[in-house]
Amino acid sequence: MTARILFSNVRLLDPATGLDQPGRLLVEDGVIAGLDLPDGTSPEGVETIDGSGAVLCPGLVDMRVALGEPGYEYRETVAQAAEAASAGGVTTVGVLPNNMPAIDDPALVRLLRARGDETGRLTILPYGAVTRGCRGEEMAELGLLREAGAVAFTDGTRAVADARTMRMALSYARAFGAMVVQHPEDPSLARGGVATEGELATRLGLPGIPAAAEAVLIARDLRLAQLTGGALHIAHVSTAEGQALIARAKADGIRVTCDTAPPYLDLNETAIGDFRTYAKLSPPLRPEADRLAVCAALADGTIDAIGSDHQPCDADDKRLPFAQAMAGGVGLATLLGVVLAQVHGGGLGLLRAIEMLTIAPARLLGSPAGRLAPGAPADLCLFDLERAWKVSAGQLPGRAQNTPFDGRALEGRVLGTWKAGRRVFG
Repeated sequence: MTARILFSNVRLLDPATGLDQPGRLLVEDGVIAGLDLPDGTSPEGVETIDGSGAVLCPGLVDMRVALGEPGYEYRETVAQAAEAASAGGVTTVGVLPNNMPAIDDPALVRLLRARGDETGRLTILPYGAVTRGCRGEEMAELGLLREAGAVAFTDGTRAVADARTMRMALSYARAFGAMVVQHPEDPSLARGGVATEGELATRLGLPGIPAAAEAVLIARDLRLAQLTGGALHIAHVSTAEGQALIARAKADGIRVTCDTAPPYLDLNETAIGDFRTYAKLSPPLRPEADRLAVCAALADGTIDAIGSDHQPCDADDKRLPFAQAMAGGVGLATLLGVVLAQVHGGGLGLLRAIEMLTIAPARLLGSPAGRLAPGAPADLCLFDLERAWKVSAGQLPGRAQNTPFDGRALEGRVLGTWKAGRRVFG
């Protein structure tokens, strides 16, 4: 590690303080030592990095990532996921508990945190399972998981279907100062479905999931959050009706937050094309009206954060008939570029976009990451806002290549990523 690094000729962007101006940033021994304006004097004995006007922001905080390890290392190991994260400017990830075994034991929480530290390029913040094995039956030991370092509780890609269990989870999590994160899809309505119910699914002969499956579960859980006073977080919201319910609940003072994922703001259901399994996701892609509603909710503040929803799949998981293929897409390397498409399209300001990728998810997860401040870890992302590139499955960093954005042209490329002052990409 270089003891002292000076970033010069950069556009400093820190949503935590509203900072957006040309300047310089000094790193000493892995932490941010100071920020100053271009007319300051240059310290001696430093490595100077000329940013050529590129944006320097906090390392991205991705609050929704599935890892293949432990149990599914053939899909993607922690080290391979760290490679993809670094290429995408991501330095901190919230990791779902749907592993084998599920993260329902305090030892596994500690193990995942240690595995992240071992990479030297990624902080892993594990979620603890709400129920043992994420099976929705017996409650996990939430208190012990929290004590071991679980940042919140969720059954990850599975909804907590039983209302009584969800009520208890919200009550217990409140006592431990944590939130419960829900996959918003009523399992009984979604069972057997693979695409959003409607004309396209009918034409393709695919079993449908009514979009109302999202709103049904959100409405139930909002009432349970109101009943218990617990903190509820709705993950990857994808429908207009779901957004409207959350906006109304926020206005009523219910403790609810939500995030969405890049596919739901950039793609619609037509992306599944001729049974394109890379675009098979959970929740499924929606009609264009819902995509536009998600974009509007980003702009008006209903949505609190954006997570990649990174779900690595092996080629054999996807090389199946659409109905049998595994749902999910990778997103660590494309997270920033897809969100910046909203900036280039005029739907979001740059500061707001970076806020939902840094300080907003960091606050939700109780992490000190996501800010440019003296004394903070020097987790940094340097990116060119205008540089164009094309997403190509098979050429992405990391092992898993199942991107729903294959062939998508983007503007905004990561030039370098630093973890605790050490360059890990670029």
